[in-house]
Amino acid sequence: MQKNEAAVIQKVLGGDKRAYAELVDRHKEKAMTLAMRMLKNREDAEEAIQDAFVRAFNALPRFEWKSSFSTWFYRIVYNVCATQLSRRGQDLHVSLDTGDDEKALELPSGEPLPDIQYESSEMEQIVLSEVGKLPPLYGAICTLFFVQEMSYDQIVEVTGLPLGTVKVRLFRGRVMLREAVANRLGVAKMSEA
Repeated sequence: MQKNEAAVIQKVLGGDKRAYAELVDRHKEKAMTLAMRMLKNREDAEEAIQDAFVRAFNALPRFEWKSSFSTWFYRIVYNVCATQLSRRGQDLHVSLDTGDDEKALELPSGEPLPDIQYESSEMEQIVLSEVGKLPPLYGAICTLFFVQEMSYDQIVEVTGLPLGTVKVRLFRGRVMLREAVANRLGVAKMSEA
């Protein structure tokens, strides 16, 4: 946790309720991204974020400092969104078999070469757009991994799901994402490339 963030939390706990606005400003965009990926509706996502911030404020005295504030807060966002999905009749915690699908796909890493940065940026926008179209079951995990750049352990902490389930959902989300991007780009099969 950033030292500055810990200081802000201490101010809030000390009675400075206006200091909480700083935490809201720091986390509202990523929280909104997660809520939009899960709920697929701006109004529902805004309501969920507002509810999550209120719940986090009320629960802040019970924050145990075992994880970063952001991980703790995103778990609240995730739970609020999962509750909304449950009310709609959509279950986010469907049991999945854990076969060979757990093998993680290797993604290229490192900075793109200068002559392909524009293409990379364009591809990133396409991928982010397609992540937003994934079913909530997979979109939430892909958002936490790709957009929020959380580790498997952090995703497990946020979602409360077993590590194997997180890996399977991420794998299946990647497969769906590859197909969606391939269809959007008009490529027959990206996996053969």
